[in-house]
Amino acid sequence: MSDWQAIGVERGDDGRRRCGWCTSAPDYLAYHDQEWGRPVVDDIRIYEKLCLEGFQSGLSWLTILRKREGFRRAFCGFDPEQVARFGEQTVDRLLADAAIIRHRGKIEAAIANARATLEVQARYGSLGALVWSFEPPRRRRAPQRLEELASATPESTALARELKRFGFRFVGPTTAYAAMQSLGLVNDHLAGCHARPVCERERRALGARPV
Repeated sequence: MSDWQAIGVERGDDGRRRCGWCTSAPDYLAYHDQEWGRPVVDDIRIYEKLCLEGFQSGLSWLTILRKREGFRRAFCGFDPEQVARFGEQTVDRLLADAAIIRHRGKIEAAIANARATLEVQARYGSLGALVWSFEPPRRRRAPQRLEELASATPESTALARELKRFGFRFVGPTTAYAAMQSLGLVNDHLAGCHARPVCERERRALGARPV
């Protein structure tokens, strides 16, 4: 087992117990406390997360967090209707924007994902309706250490397949599961983490299944 896999809950300077993966940087800590695992149904935020998970491929999530405001400026707040209209000139401009990850394939994927989001909305009413239809159906024991967390699941594999069917890019099973964790479809905060019951209360208020 690697040191990373063995990480459990750690007590911070403020006395709160948190998932140990978030303690290495203030950006991670804020993301963990305020966002990760909180249920999200807003299409703009779901579209944003799917795109950012794609941009993260091969990089650290910390890099994405530190460039997040740059991404939001570059991609019109991740409004899919606006991004869907981006053309080649916009792609060239974004390739020169140091505030984001300058990778042509990932930029073009974000534009394709915006167009795919509009197709999903036309079919399902919202992107959230599609994504949340893949919420796991079963109760799960709270994980104690990172080694217990999955990198992909049957549900994330099925979600990735359905998203790709609509034209989404950079959304394999692992990326889809990372999005499911962040968007609150699953509650992967470790047992004893102060954020776990908070996420669960918000999930119950939303009508999500217990995990």
